[in-house]
Amino acid sequence: MSSQPKTRVIAIANQKGGVGKTTTAINLAAALAEQGNKTLLIDIDPQGNASTGLGIDAKSRRHTTYDLVFGDAPATDIMRQVGESLLWVVPATTDLSSADIELMSRARRTYLLQDALRQPAIMQAGFDYILIDCPPSLNLLTVNAMVAAQSVLVPLQAEFFALEGLSQLMLSIRELRETANPTLRIEGILLTMYDRRNNLAQQVEADARDNLGDLVFQTVIPRNVRVSEAPSYAVPVLQYDSQSKGAVAYRDLAAELMAKHGKLQQERAVS
Repeated sequence: MSSQPKTRVIAIANQKGGVGKTTTAINLAAALAEQGNKTLLIDIDPQGNASTGLGIDAKSRRHTTYDLVFGDAPATDIMRQVGESLLWVVPATTDLSSADIELMSRARRTYLLQDALRQPAIMQAGFDYILIDCPPSLNLLTVNAMVAAQSVLVPLQAEFFALEGLSQLMLSIRELRETANPTLRIEGILLTMYDRRNNLAQQVEADARDNLGDLVFQTVIPRNVRVSEAPSYAVPVLQYDSQSKGAVAYRDLAAELMAKHGKLQQERAVS
């Protein structure tokens, strides 16, 4: 029997904004839940966009990720179920804006989120997946997410400077592996906002696959108006337009992720 924990913790990160990070966090979480996985999305971006995109009204966020990280409330008071689905969320507010300053003075400042995820209420909840939506920067909150996670999923917009920014993120992941989280790995690189009619997008994809090989997901997220519209209705695109190209792509991503983990589990069981 494998000794690996059942719950997979994945940080969704890219220090560059506007690459589809939060969109991916929302819709991948929804797709995983739709496919029968009990899923927790932790919003650690002070903008709180993932929380808003899942219908958590800002005025109702009495307990937030701030309380989770700094231990001011039990996890059972912080986690919010999204409708009657298998998806739960820990919402964020602008309270997190000061978190980096507060973290600087804390012992174990890079391990606070990891410690929080080891609360019995979370450990015993039976989550199949915990996704962490990171801020668009390599700050202490993002470092906390990567220390708490088993892997990092990197959304990559199909544009000219995309691979340049990716190298800095991969360097940071390597440094964290050497210092704070030796088992951290890259879950995969996800091409987002992809337009197959655009020669530049095709070139970015070719370069990414040539340089990174199997690290690049086979699934590609297309540029799709339904994906862009869904947040204004505070629902994932899977709910907003279930048959849209964006919804289909995120279901494909969830299936690819699940298949990958099933294969990994088989490999561990044999070894």
